[in-house]
Order: sequence, then structure tokens, then C-alpha cells
Amino acid sequence: MSFDVSRKEAQQPAPPSTGHNGNAVAVLPSMSTVTANRLRLNPNTEHKPENYEGLQLEFSPLLFSSLERYLPPPMLSLPRDSKLHYMRDIILRYSPDGERIRVQRHREYRQKIISHYQPLHRELYTMHASNFFAPSFLKAINENKEEGFRSIMAEPTLGVFTFEMFQPRFCELLLSEVENFEKWVHETKFRIMRPNTMNKFGAVLDDFGLETMLGKLMEDFIRPISKVFFSDVGGSTLDSHHGFVVEYGIDRDVELGFHVDDSEVTLNVCLGKQFSGGDLFFRGVRCDKHVNTETQSDEILDYSHVPGRAVLHRGRHRHGARATTSGQRFNLLLWCRSGYLHPWRMVQHDTQITVAHISLICIFGLS
Repeated sequence: MSFDVSRKEAQQPAPPSTGHNGNAVAVLPSMSTVTANRLRLNPNTEHKPENYEGLQLEFSPLLFSSLERYLPPPMLSLPRDSKLHYMRDIILRYSPDGERIRVQRHREYRQKIISHYQPLHRELYTMHASNFFAPSFLKAINENKEEGFRSIMAEPTLGVFTFEMFQPRFCELLLSEVENFEKWVHETKFRIMRPNTMNKFGAVLDDFGLETMLGKLMEDFIRPISKVFFSDVGGSTLDSHHGFVVEYGIDRDVELGFHVDDSEVTLNVCLGKQFSGGDLFFRGVRCDKHVNTETQSDEILDYSHVPGRAVLHRGRHRHGARATTSGQRFNLLLWCRSGYLHPWRMVQHDTQITVAHISLICIFGLS
């Protein structure tokens, strides 16, 4: 595959001449001082990006944090405002008009919810690892070694890992928050978007303020594990998520049919309550072309949910949920996605434009 050099150079976004951080003016490097002024093709996973929360932005703050990892090395030390100006120019220049309109409408939808809904447990909206996670899980994450991860995990079938993750108190608080949100929705008659096309009940946690906390959950706790066990599907480059809670019971969704997830890696954690049935069943990994092929005997797994215990698997791992025969069951789902692995996929439920899509356009002049 060849590319016209003059065309590439012509399509490089020109950096703004100045940036301001509230204390001093910083002059951005010129095209000659930043090598071709191009974004990196691969993210700098060692770089800790700025926090863009609280700013008036057209796009998700997490998009800017993700895109920052693709900036040329000389730009990483610049003030936040300078980097923000530069990245915003790239996004506006290369994102399709229709996508920008959709993103803006979704952000307005979220802002309307967040401006009216009063959280019940504000401590959930910021990551507090020692209060959220089981000590064994936190110890393994802090050690960040494969043997440490395996010491807390079971792998009942190839590529499906189970482990104790959340403290009971965290599960109780998150359940209470979701129920409070559902109560607010009912009282205000606010029409909300459900988690996906298969679940008629449940709530998108990102939509009422938990996006930042879940982003930290993915980046700091799921990505290190995925880097080890799911590197073949972009586990080391997870950069966006879709976080939601689903509800099962006699007066809710009862079961979930055989399917695959719109994710590279899926985290599924039972939050409670008292219930019978609802087992997960797994039937092996398949590509799109062979998703309905026959299951081999060693691919069969039935898993019974335990509150606080996580299941982590590839999104392409075929699975479903059997009927919940009594009580109510609530599960937290985090679909973790890699824009680098799927640079052309615009995720329907996210407010994030795929970072790698932008990166490839800027590097190669693709459109």
C-alpha cells in the first residue's frame, strides 16, 4: 500500500501558535521541530494523560485523555490547554459531520440527566480502590504480574476467567444508586436509553455520571489483566467502554439469548440480589463468519453467578444467560473496546470517536 507524500503533508493539521495554561503562554513546536507533526500510530501506554473533566467540550473528556496518548512526544510536556486546542482541532477537522451531530445530541442527553438527577451515593462517582475492591484483587493489580493474576483466578474453560472482585458494600451501594436512578426516571417520566438492543431493563451508568469512574476501572484495573490474557484482541490498547447494569427477574428481562458482545473484552460482575437460575453459558469463540457453527465439547461451560465475583472474557466468546426463575438479579457489565484494533468502528453507544481512526487519518491521509 503506497501513499502520496505531498498529500499526507498537506493534510497534516497545523498546530495552534500559542496555548495558555492560566499562568504563562506556551509556544507550540513548529512542523520542523515535531517530526512531521503526526500522531503516533500506537498509543504511548506509559504516558499518564491530563484530566479533561469539568471543561466545556463538544466531545467526551475521555476522548481527549485517550487521544493524548497518541500525541508526538515533544507535545506531551506542553500545558493542558495547548494539547486540548491541538487535539480539538484534529477531531473537528477529521470527524464526519453526522458523527459530530450524533455525539453532540448524546452529550446533550447526558447533560440533561446529570443536571437534574441527584446522586444518592456520591462516593461511587470517584474511584476509591480500597473501598471498592476485594483485597486479593487489589493486591494482584498492584503487583501487576501474570502469576499474581492467576493466583486469584479460575479458568473453567479456555479464555473465561473468574475471580473475586468487588466488596459487598460496593455492590450494595451501586445497586442502591441504580434503583434510585430508576425511581427518578419513573417519577419524572424521563425517557432513557436502555443498555443495548437485547435488554429492555437496566441503565447505562455512563449516562448519569459514572463514566469517569468506569473509565478508571477499565484503564487501571481491567486493561492490565487484558494486556496479559487478551493481547490477541487488543487487550493492551483498550481505550473506550460502555458501562451498564442489567436487571433480570419475573417482571424484568428473564433470560438472554445466545450472542456475542460489541466489545474486545467484557467484564461481567453479579451485584445481587436473591435469585435462582440465571446461569451464564459459554460456547467458544468464533469469528463473524462462523458465529453459528457447532460447539465442541471442551467449549461448553455453565457458570452460576456469585455476587461480587467477576467473569472476564473476550467479547467474541459466544454466550447467553439462562432464565432467572425467582427473585431479581442485577449485573454490572463493562464492554471494553480498542479503537486501535477497530479503527473504522464508530461505537453506537459511546460519545467517543475512535481514537485510532483519527490517528490513521492524520498519519496516512485516509478518509
